[in-house]
Amino acid sequence: MQRPPLVLVHGLWDTPRLFDRLMARLQGAIPQVLVPHLPHGLGGVPIQTMARWLNHEINAAFGADSTVDILGFSMGGLISRCWIQQLEGHRRTRRFVCVGSPQCGTLTAQFVPHRWLPSIADMKLGSPFLRQLDRDWREHPELLGNLECWSYYCPFDLMVVPAWRGVLPVGPYQALPVWSHPQLVHHPKAVETLATTLLAADD
Repeated sequence: MQRPPLVLVHGLWDTPRLFDRLMARLQGAIPQVLVPHLPHGLGGVPIQTMARWLNHEINAAFGADSTVDILGFSMGGLISRCWIQQLEGHRRTRRFVCVGSPQCGTLTAQFVPHRWLPSIADMKLGSPFLRQLDRDWREHPELLGNLECWSYYCPFDLMVVPAWRGVLPVGPYQALPVWSHPQLVHHPKAVETLATTLLAADD
C-alpha cells in the first residue's frame, strides 16, 4: 500500500531548507512530500495564523480529504498541532511527529511581549494559546488519541527549556543523542531516527 503524503513544517527563523538532509534520506521512499514555507515575520505572525496557512498549503497540494503524515520541528510542531486540533487536521492525520517542539512552553519565551512578537509569546509557559491546546485535547481526547504520535527532544536544548517538557501529551517520546536544537534535524543519528519513524509500517 502506498504511503500517505508527508508534510514537514519548519520552525521560527527557519526555511524549508532545514529539512534537506532528512529529505535526502527519504528520497524515493515517500512519493509525495510537502515542505511549505510559512513566513513567520521573525516572530510577528501568530501561530494560529500560520496554522491556517498550513491548512491552505495541504489542501492545495493534496485536496481536503487525503490522509497525511506530518512532522513539525520546533515551533513547527505547535503549528502542526494547532492545525490538527483546531482546523480538523485530526480527521486526516495518520502519524504526527514532533521534534524539539515546546509543547509545554519554553522559558526562553517567557518575557517576550505578545503585542510585538505573538508567535514567540504563544510559546511561553502557560500561555493562553498553550492552555487552549491542552484544554481542547483534555475535553476531546480523540484530537490526538486517534493519531500515532511521537516526540523527540534534545536533553541539552537551549531553545526549549526545560527540554524534557518539549513533548506531546500522548505517545512515546525519546531523547536523541545530539547536543543542540538544530542538530535534532541535522545530525546523522537524528536524521536516521526520524526517517525510521516516518517510514515505519502501520501497527
